[in-house]
Amino acid sequence: HVQLVESGGGSVQAGGSLTLSCKATGYTSDHYCMAWFRQTPGKQREGVAAIRRSGGETWYAGSVKGRFTISQDNAKNTLYLQMSSLRPEDSATYYCAVRLGRCSGNILEKFFGVWGQGTQVTVS
Repeated sequence: HVQLVESGGGSVQAGGSLTLSCKATGYTSDHYCMAWFRQTPGKQREGVAAIRRSGGETWYAGSVKGRFTISQDNAKNTLYLQMSSLRPEDSATYYCAVRLGRCSGNILEKFFGVWGQGTQVTVS
């Protein structure tokens, strides 16, 4: 049973950068797909980026491609999201999530079964 804890959120000015971390504890598997989502009040959770734990292949939502980078340190069981050129519309609660099995650019909430508690990012 894996548990996820995000950290690194905060407030930043537009154009700035922020890096989120997600520490996984408990059972982990090379067959995991890990992802970052974000959500604003009243809206559905949006898939931002995903990475295959084994091999490191990555996928991004069009809205963040070229600005955000998802990465992982498997030795530390930690997932990262480096965010740069931040915009006010990037403000949201960011969640990391795990899916056992297939990893693809179809980053949908319904495919992911384990979630962190979220970390707030505010861009002004």
